Amino acid sequence: MTKTMKRLLQHLFTTGRSARKAFPATTLTAIQTKIAEGERTHRAEARMIVESSLSLPAVLNGVTSRQRAQELFSHYRMWDTEENVGVLLYVNIADHKVEIVTDRAVGRAIAKAEWQAVCQTMTGEFANGTFHDSTLAALEKLNNLLAAHFPDTNGKPNELSDRPLML
Repeated sequence: MTKTMKRLLQHLFTTGRSARKAFPATTLTAIQTKIAEGERTHRAEARMIVESSLSLPAVLNGVTSRQRAQELFSHYRMWDTEENVGVLLYVNIADHKVEIVTDRAVGRAIAKAEWQAVCQTMTGEFANGTFHDSTLAALEKLNNLLAAHFPDTNGKPNELSDRPLML
């Protein structure tokens, strides 16, 4: 079986139910709380999007999880913050991938290796089915990185929703 065919089948059989099982309502609420807590310590705007699978045309066209994350970053206007400090944490259940896309200011301030460590906090435990705790641990790391580089001393307004999206 070719790599493309295998990926196509993964995306075909990974449904919204799979995403809801991995990220039930209680986990989504905890994620929203963790994002809100972090944004009280830094000026960045974090958002999390969980997607069960890509469309079949996207898979056939070879769209990667990274490309999809970049598309969603743009679609949800994560780049449209006052200080260019948007951060997207994207999870693709079918591909078993976690991607972080950052706006310009954040991308210049924080090294790629640090973002990879945040992603590995999640993916290392996802294999064991530990979505709740590993996601919260990753968000804690993400918030600490952002607080170190973009501390909030003036109580800036919240520019983007803290609620995670399920697609």
